Amino acid sequence: MFVGIAAFLAVVGLILFLADRAPKRSRDVWQLIAFVAPGLILLGIGLIYPALRTGYQAFTDGKDNFVGVDNFVWIFTSGEMLVSLLNTLIWVLCVPFFATAIGLTYAVFIDKSRGEKALKSLVFMPMAISFVGAGIIWSFMYAYRSKGFAQTGLLNQILVWIGLEPVQFLNTPPWNTFFLIVVLIWIQTGFAMVVLSASIKAIPTEQVEAARLDGASGWQVFRNVTIPGIRGSLVVVITTISIATLKVFDIVKTMTSGNNKTSVIALDMYDQAFRFGEVGHGAALALILFIMVLPVVIYNVRVMRKQREIR
Repeated sequence: MFVGIAAFLAVVGLILFLADRAPKRSRDVWQLIAFVAPGLILLGIGLIYPALRTGYQAFTDGKDNFVGVDNFVWIFTSGEMLVSLLNTLIWVLCVPFFATAIGLTYAVFIDKSRGEKALKSLVFMPMAISFVGAGIIWSFMYAYRSKGFAQTGLLNQILVWIGLEPVQFLNTPPWNTFFLIVVLIWIQTGFAMVVLSASIKAIPTEQVEAARLDGASGWQVFRNVTIPGIRGSLVVVITTISIATLKVFDIVKTMTSGNNKTSVIALDMYDQAFRFGEVGHGAALALILFIMVLPVVIYNVRVMRKQREIR
Protein backbone atom coordinates (compact mmCIF):
# COMPACT_ATOMS: atom_id res chain seq x y z
CA MET A 1 0.00 0.00 0.00
CA PHE A 2 2.74 2.45 1.03
CA VAL A 3 4.75 1.52 -2.08
CA GLY A 4 1.74 2.36 -4.28
CA ILE A 5 1.22 5.71 -2.54
CA ALA A 6 4.92 6.52 -2.88
CA ALA A 7 4.89 5.64 -6.59
CA PHE A 8 1.77 7.75 -7.11
CA LEU A 9 3.33 10.79 -5.41
CA ALA A 10 6.56 10.27 -7.35
CA VAL A 11 4.71 10.33 -10.69
CA VAL A 12 2.82 13.49 -9.74
CA GLY A 13 6.02 15.14 -8.53
CA LEU A 14 7.84 14.25 -11.74
CA ILE A 15 5.05 15.70 -13.87
CA LEU A 16 5.00 18.94 -11.86
CA PHE A 17 8.81 19.17 -12.13
CA LEU A 18 8.69 18.75 -15.90
CA ALA A 19 5.86 21.27 -16.14
CA ASP A 20 7.88 23.86 -14.26
CA ARG A 21 10.96 23.42 -16.51
CA ALA A 22 9.07 23.16 -19.81
CA PRO A 23 8.87 26.02 -22.32
CA LYS A 24 5.88 28.34 -22.05
CA ARG A 25 4.11 26.79 -25.04
CA SER A 26 4.12 23.28 -23.62
CA ARG A 27 3.69 24.31 -19.97
CA ASP A 28 -0.10 24.28 -20.24
CA VAL A 29 -0.01 20.74 -21.60
CA TRP A 30 2.16 19.52 -18.73
CA GLN A 31 -0.04 21.27 -16.20
CA LEU A 32 -3.09 19.59 -17.73
CA ILE A 33 -1.34 16.22 -17.49
CA ALA A 34 -0.46 16.95 -13.87
CA PHE A 35 -4.13 17.44 -13.02
CA VAL A 36 -5.48 14.55 -15.12
CA ALA A 37 -2.80 11.93 -14.49
CA PRO A 38 -3.61 11.30 -10.78
CA GLY A 39 -7.26 10.65 -11.63
CA LEU A 40 -6.32 8.34 -14.49
CA ILE A 41 -3.87 6.42 -12.30
CA LEU A 42 -6.44 5.96 -9.55
CA LEU A 43 -9.05 4.98 -12.14
CA GLY A 44 -6.72 2.36 -13.55
CA ILE A 45 -5.81 0.95 -10.13
CA GLY A 46 -9.29 1.05 -8.61
CA LEU A 47 -11.53 0.26 -11.59
CA ILE A 48 -9.90 -0.81 -14.85
CA TYR A 49 -7.44 -3.36 -13.43
CA PRO A 50 -10.01 -5.02 -11.11
CA ALA A 51 -12.49 -5.22 -14.01
CA LEU A 52 -9.93 -6.87 -16.29
CA ARG A 53 -8.85 -9.18 -13.48
CA THR A 54 -12.45 -10.21 -12.79
CA GLY A 55 -13.03 -10.85 -16.49
CA TYR A 56 -10.00 -13.14 -16.54
CA GLN A 57 -10.99 -14.98 -13.36
CA ALA A 58 -14.43 -15.70 -14.84
CA PHE A 59 -12.69 -18.21 -17.12
CA THR A 60 -10.55 -19.80 -14.40
CA ASP A 61 -11.19 -21.94 -11.34
CA GLY A 62 -10.03 -19.16 -9.01
CA LYS A 63 -6.48 -20.56 -8.91
CA ASP A 64 -5.49 -19.20 -12.33
CA ASN A 65 -6.22 -22.56 -13.97
CA PHE A 66 -8.05 -21.88 -17.23
CA VAL A 67 -11.38 -23.75 -17.42
CA GLY A 68 -12.99 -22.02 -20.41
CA VAL A 69 -16.73 -21.48 -20.11
CA ASP A 70 -17.25 -24.09 -17.38
CA ASN A 71 -18.23 -21.42 -14.85
CA PHE A 72 -20.94 -20.09 -17.16
CA VAL A 73 -22.17 -23.61 -17.93
CA TRP A 74 -22.49 -24.17 -14.17
CA ILE A 75 -24.50 -20.94 -13.78
CA PHE A 76 -26.99 -21.81 -16.53
CA THR A 77 -27.39 -25.46 -15.49
CA SER A 78 -27.63 -24.97 -11.73
CA GLY A 79 -31.19 -24.80 -10.43
CA GLU A 80 -30.28 -22.33 -7.69
CA MET A 81 -28.48 -20.01 -10.11
CA LEU A 82 -31.39 -20.08 -12.55
CA VAL A 83 -33.70 -19.04 -9.71
CA SER A 84 -31.33 -16.15 -8.94
CA LEU A 85 -31.29 -15.06 -12.58
CA LEU A 86 -35.09 -15.21 -12.73
CA ASN A 87 -35.41 -13.27 -9.48
CA THR A 88 -33.03 -10.59 -10.77
CA LEU A 89 -35.09 -10.19 -13.94
CA ILE A 90 -38.28 -9.89 -11.85
CA TRP A 91 -36.61 -7.19 -9.72
CA VAL A 92 -35.50 -5.26 -12.83
CA LEU A 93 -38.95 -5.45 -14.41
CA CYS A 94 -40.90 -4.47 -11.29
CA VAL A 95 -38.84 -1.93 -9.34
CA PRO A 96 -38.10 0.68 -12.08
CA PHE A 97 -41.65 0.49 -13.45
CA PHE A 98 -43.53 0.81 -10.17
CA ALA A 99 -41.10 3.24 -8.50
CA THR A 100 -41.20 5.55 -11.54
CA ALA A 101 -44.97 5.23 -12.00
CA ILE A 102 -45.74 5.94 -8.35
CA GLY A 103 -43.18 8.77 -8.20
CA LEU A 104 -44.57 10.36 -11.37
CA THR A 105 -48.18 10.06 -10.18
CA TYR A 106 -47.29 11.61 -6.85
CA ALA A 107 -45.32 14.43 -8.50
CA VAL A 108 -48.22 15.27 -10.81
CA PHE A 109 -50.90 15.29 -8.12
CA ILE A 110 -48.99 17.37 -5.57
CA ASP A 111 -47.57 19.83 -8.09
CA LYS A 112 -48.37 23.37 -6.87
CA SER A 113 -50.65 22.01 -4.15
CA ARG A 114 -50.82 23.26 -0.57
CA GLY A 115 -48.14 21.68 1.59
CA GLU A 116 -46.17 20.47 -1.43
CA LYS A 117 -42.80 20.67 0.32
CA ALA A 118 -43.98 18.67 3.33
CA LEU A 119 -45.61 16.03 1.14
CA LYS A 120 -42.43 15.68 -0.93
CA SER A 121 -40.31 15.36 2.21
CA LEU A 122 -42.44 12.48 3.48
CA VAL A 123 -41.96 10.48 0.28
CA PHE A 124 -38.27 11.36 -0.02
CA MET A 125 -37.39 10.38 3.56
CA PRO A 126 -36.77 6.66 2.75
CA MET A 127 -33.94 7.77 0.43
CA ALA A 128 -32.05 8.91 3.53
CA ILE A 129 -32.18 5.39 4.97
CA SER A 130 -29.53 2.84 4.03
CA PHE A 131 -30.65 -0.35 2.32
CA VAL A 132 -29.66 -2.30 5.42
CA GLY A 133 -31.71 0.02 7.63
CA ALA A 134 -34.68 -0.28 5.27
CA GLY A 135 -34.33 -4.06 5.33
CA ILE A 136 -34.40 -4.10 9.14
CA ILE A 137 -37.45 -1.81 9.25
CA TRP A 138 -39.39 -3.97 6.82
CA SER A 139 -38.29 -7.15 8.59
CA PHE A 140 -40.25 -5.87 11.58
CA MET A 141 -43.15 -5.02 9.28
CA TYR A 142 -43.21 -8.60 7.93
CA ALA A 143 -42.42 -10.30 11.26
CA TYR A 144 -44.43 -13.49 11.81
CA ARG A 145 -45.50 -15.37 14.92
CA SER A 146 -47.69 -18.44 15.03
CA LYS A 147 -51.42 -18.17 15.46
CA GLY A 148 -52.35 -17.59 19.11
CA PHE A 149 -49.26 -15.54 19.90
CA ALA A 150 -49.13 -11.74 19.97
CA GLN A 151 -47.96 -10.50 16.59
CA THR A 152 -44.96 -8.16 16.52
CA GLY A 153 -45.20 -7.44 12.78
CA LEU A 154 -47.54 -4.65 11.76
CA LEU A 155 -48.89 -6.39 8.66
CA ASN A 156 -49.67 -9.64 10.47
CA GLN A 157 -51.27 -7.71 13.32
CA ILE A 158 -53.57 -6.01 10.81
CA LEU A 159 -54.48 -9.42 9.37
CA VAL A 160 -55.32 -10.69 12.85
CA TRP A 161 -57.45 -7.61 13.54
CA ILE A 162 -59.59 -8.26 10.45
CA GLY A 163 -60.01 -11.94 11.35
CA LEU A 164 -57.40 -13.54 9.09
CA GLU A 165 -54.48 -15.81 10.00
CA PRO A 166 -50.92 -14.44 10.11
CA VAL A 167 -48.79 -15.01 7.00
CA GLN A 168 -45.10 -15.90 6.67
CA PHE A 169 -44.38 -13.14 4.18
CA LEU A 170 -40.66 -13.88 3.78
CA ASN A 171 -40.83 -17.68 3.79
CA THR A 172 -43.33 -18.38 1.01
CA PRO A 173 -41.90 -18.43 -2.54
CA PRO A 174 -42.41 -16.91 -5.02
CA TRP A 175 -44.37 -14.20 -3.19
CA ASN A 176 -41.53 -13.48 -0.77
CA THR A 177 -39.51 -12.04 -3.67
CA PHE A 178 -42.27 -9.54 -4.37
CA PHE A 179 -42.44 -8.56 -0.69
CA LEU A 180 -38.70 -7.81 -0.87
CA ILE A 181 -39.24 -5.81 -4.06
CA VAL A 182 -41.69 -3.58 -2.18
CA VAL A 183 -38.82 -2.39 0.03
CA LEU A 184 -36.73 -1.09 -2.89
CA ILE A 185 -39.78 0.49 -4.51
CA TRP A 186 -40.45 2.27 -1.20
CA ILE A 187 -36.88 3.63 -1.24
CA GLN A 188 -36.60 4.60 -4.92
CA THR A 189 -40.04 6.24 -5.26
CA GLY A 190 -38.71 9.35 -3.51
CA PHE A 191 -35.84 9.67 -5.98
CA ALA A 192 -38.20 9.32 -8.95
CA MET A 193 -40.64 11.83 -7.45
CA VAL A 194 -38.02 14.53 -6.85
CA VAL A 195 -36.41 14.29 -10.29
CA LEU A 196 -39.72 14.13 -12.17
CA SER A 197 -41.28 16.90 -10.09
CA ALA A 198 -38.39 19.22 -10.96
CA SER A 199 -38.76 18.26 -14.62
CA ILE A 200 -42.51 18.94 -14.57
CA LYS A 201 -41.91 22.41 -13.14
CA ALA A 202 -39.48 23.10 -16.00
CA ILE A 203 -42.22 22.62 -18.62
CA PRO A 204 -43.18 26.07 -19.99
CA THR A 205 -46.55 27.12 -18.58
CA GLU A 206 -47.46 28.50 -22.01
CA GLN A 207 -47.63 24.96 -23.41
CA VAL A 208 -49.96 23.78 -20.65
CA GLU A 209 -52.19 26.83 -20.93
CA ALA A 210 -52.35 26.53 -24.72
CA ALA A 211 -53.41 22.88 -24.42
CA ARG A 212 -56.14 23.77 -21.94
CA LEU A 213 -57.39 26.63 -24.14
CA ASP A 214 -57.69 24.11 -26.97
CA GLY A 215 -60.05 22.09 -24.77
CA ALA A 216 -57.63 19.34 -23.71
CA SER A 217 -58.62 17.36 -20.64
CA GLY A 218 -56.29 16.75 -17.72
CA TRP A 219 -55.35 13.32 -19.07
CA GLN A 220 -54.70 14.72 -22.56
CA VAL A 221 -52.46 17.45 -21.11
CA PHE A 222 -50.56 14.81 -19.16
CA ARG A 223 -50.16 12.49 -22.14
CA ASN A 224 -49.41 15.07 -24.86
CA VAL A 225 -47.61 17.82 -22.94
CA THR A 226 -46.23 16.54 -19.64
CA ILE A 227 -44.86 13.17 -20.80
CA PRO A 228 -43.04 14.56 -23.90
CA GLY A 229 -41.67 17.39 -21.76
CA ILE A 230 -40.14 15.08 -19.17
CA ARG A 231 -39.08 12.21 -21.46
CA GLY A 232 -35.38 12.82 -20.84
CA SER A 233 -35.86 12.81 -17.08
CA LEU A 234 -37.96 9.65 -17.31
CA VAL A 235 -35.14 7.87 -19.12
CA VAL A 236 -32.62 9.00 -16.51
CA VAL A 237 -34.85 7.89 -13.64
CA ILE A 238 -35.67 4.49 -15.14
CA THR A 239 -32.07 3.69 -16.08
CA THR A 240 -30.70 4.86 -12.74
CA ILE A 241 -33.20 2.77 -10.78
CA SER A 242 -32.61 -0.19 -13.12
CA ILE A 243 -28.87 -0.14 -12.44
CA ALA A 244 -29.46 0.16 -8.69
CA THR A 245 -31.90 -2.76 -8.89
CA LEU A 246 -29.46 -4.99 -10.76
CA LYS A 247 -26.93 -4.45 -7.98
CA VAL A 248 -29.39 -5.04 -5.13
CA PHE A 249 -27.67 -6.94 -2.34
CA ASP A 250 -28.24 -5.34 1.06
CA ILE A 251 -32.00 -5.79 1.24
CA VAL A 252 -31.94 -9.48 0.35
CA LYS A 253 -28.95 -10.18 2.58
CA THR A 254 -30.51 -8.41 5.55
CA MET A 255 -34.03 -9.82 5.27
CA THR A 256 -33.66 -13.40 4.00
CA SER A 257 -29.95 -14.04 3.24
CA GLY A 258 -31.18 -15.46 -0.05
CA ASN A 259 -33.09 -18.32 1.60
CA ASN A 260 -36.44 -19.62 0.39
CA LYS A 261 -35.62 -18.89 -3.25
CA THR A 262 -35.10 -15.13 -2.80
CA SER A 263 -31.46 -14.92 -3.88
CA VAL A 264 -30.29 -12.55 -6.63
CA ILE A 265 -27.14 -12.41 -8.76
CA ALA A 266 -25.31 -9.84 -6.61
CA LEU A 267 -25.85 -11.91 -3.46
CA ASP A 268 -24.77 -15.15 -5.14
CA MET A 269 -21.69 -13.39 -6.50
CA TYR A 270 -20.70 -12.42 -2.95
CA ASP A 271 -21.48 -15.84 -1.51
CA GLN A 272 -19.60 -17.76 -4.17
CA ALA A 273 -16.49 -15.56 -4.06
CA PHE A 274 -16.19 -14.82 -0.33
CA ARG A 275 -18.22 -17.42 1.58
CA PHE A 276 -17.58 -20.56 -0.48
CA GLY A 277 -14.19 -19.59 -1.92
CA GLU A 278 -15.34 -20.21 -5.51
CA VAL A 279 -13.70 -17.14 -7.02
CA GLY A 280 -14.27 -18.33 -10.59
CA HIS A 281 -18.00 -18.71 -10.02
CA GLY A 282 -18.19 -15.33 -8.33
CA ALA A 283 -16.27 -13.64 -11.16
CA ALA A 284 -18.53 -15.26 -13.78
CA LEU A 285 -21.62 -13.95 -11.96
CA ALA A 286 -20.01 -10.50 -11.78
CA LEU A 287 -19.39 -10.60 -15.53
CA ILE A 288 -23.01 -11.57 -16.19
CA LEU A 289 -24.14 -8.70 -13.98
CA PHE A 290 -21.90 -6.32 -15.95
CA ILE A 291 -23.35 -7.57 -19.24
CA MET A 292 -26.88 -6.98 -17.90
CA VAL A 293 -26.03 -3.42 -16.84
CA LEU A 294 -24.26 -2.53 -20.10
CA PRO A 295 -27.35 -2.23 -22.37
CA VAL A 296 -29.03 0.07 -19.85
CA VAL A 297 -25.99 2.36 -19.80
CA ILE A 298 -25.65 2.37 -23.59
CA TYR A 299 -29.34 3.22 -24.01
CA ASN A 300 -29.01 6.07 -21.53
CA VAL A 301 -25.99 7.50 -23.35
CA ARG A 302 -27.79 7.31 -26.70
CA VAL A 303 -30.83 9.15 -25.39
CA MET A 304 -28.67 11.86 -23.85
CA ARG A 305 -26.79 12.33 -27.13
CA LYS A 306 -30.05 12.68 -29.08
CA GLN A 307 -31.24 15.31 -26.62
CA ARG A 308 -28.00 17.27 -27.04
CA GLU A 309 -28.37 17.16 -30.83
CA ILE A 310 -31.95 18.44 -30.57
CA ARG A 311 -30.86 21.30 -28.34
